[in-house]
Amino acid sequence: MYRDRIHFLFLNIGHFLDHMFTLIFATVAALALIREWGLSYGDLLKYATPGFFAFGVFSLPAGWLADKWSREGMVAVFFVGIGLSSIATAMAQTPLQVGIGLFFIGVFAAIYHPVGLAIVTQRWKNTGMRLAVNGVWGNLGVASAALITGYFIDHGGWRAAFIAPGIFSVVVGALYAVHQWTPIVERHREGAAKVSASGSLTPDHKALLMRISAIVFITTAVSSLIFQSTTFALPKVFDERLQGIAQDVTRWLSATGLPAQGDIATALGAFTFAVFAIASMAQLVVGSLLDRYGPRSVFLVVATIQIVFFALMPGLSGGWALATALGFMLGAFGQIPITDFMIGKLGTGPARARIYAVRYVVAFTVLAASLPLIAFVHATYGFDMLFRVMAVAASVIFVVTACLPARLPAPALA
Repeated sequence: MYRDRIHFLFLNIGHFLDHMFTLIFATVAALALIREWGLSYGDLLKYATPGFFAFGVFSLPAGWLADKWSREGMVAVFFVGIGLSSIATAMAQTPLQVGIGLFFIGVFAAIYHPVGLAIVTQRWKNTGMRLAVNGVWGNLGVASAALITGYFIDHGGWRAAFIAPGIFSVVVGALYAVHQWTPIVERHREGAAKVSASGSLTPDHKALLMRISAIVFITTAVSSLIFQSTTFALPKVFDERLQGIAQDVTRWLSATGLPAQGDIATALGAFTFAVFAIASMAQLVVGSLLDRYGPRSVFLVVATIQIVFFALMPGLSGGWALATALGFMLGAFGQIPITDFMIGKLGTGPARARIYAVRYVVAFTVLAASLPLIAFVHATYGFDMLFRVMAVAASVIFVVTACLPARLPAPALA
């Protein structure tokens, strides 16, 4: 139906914005505030950490409210709340004020994953591919954060990188509320009846949930460590290892008559965008394979890709670093829909948002904890050690994933 397609588009835009907002500061810190405020990269990361903890912790109340009130209503709150928080962050005059703004961005960002993914897995068939398409949009948000922010740093200042997306998100939220107004009202009225009408899990389904829950949450935690460490640190990695290429590109563009001389931040943001955008396409392949073969074999292949390319990265710079970064980002992005696919297959409909919420509390708490790890490893050992740690983490995923059953059954309840 046309209305369903528009609804899915709104959810995809939401995933794009969710990841973009949470990573704007990563590029701002690496390419602007280090110089403007005279703080080290590690010192700046401290102010982002509470926002990522909020990104995780507030997933649980967001999922609970969505199941009790309205999933569509919570998505509208997400769009408006995160947009206003971003605009407020742009007004900050001190690092502490930026940290407070990032905290509220994290609070509203926490809404999307447990609520949006619950809608995607409940409303449509071909769950693996739907999650993959939705995931690609989220990853393009990750990529665009570096590209858009790098552009604004060169051509308008870092504050504009928070203001423009914030205004856009508020407008989208208003349009979404209008589009979904009738479903919001109807599902609010029917919520209690849906919960009371829900049954219980079958014994086999419950036993399987108990068997694989530990595997799901271990892989969630370790995968989140890899994803956050790579996506947050990559602008800084490229700042250190691709300066020569960035200078060559800007000189070449200037020689062709384009006003690009000195736009190093834009060039580095473009490299980051290109790697993220290309790597995000791995989710489409993974989504298709999940629907065909199940999560175990797909996860093993993805983990192997990460192990190989993380192990190759230490010591590289220039073109080889760019190519190898693309390799491990293919694995980092490709792993994203796998645990969501398993939860969507095994979780029950009335409580699905809360199940996703628990998953993302684990995921985003690890995301927040990874920021001090990045800061410590970078300051003490450099990024080569971080890549070695990531290779070990990917090896843990491989070993744990080998314990999964070959295939998951269909859910007992829709």
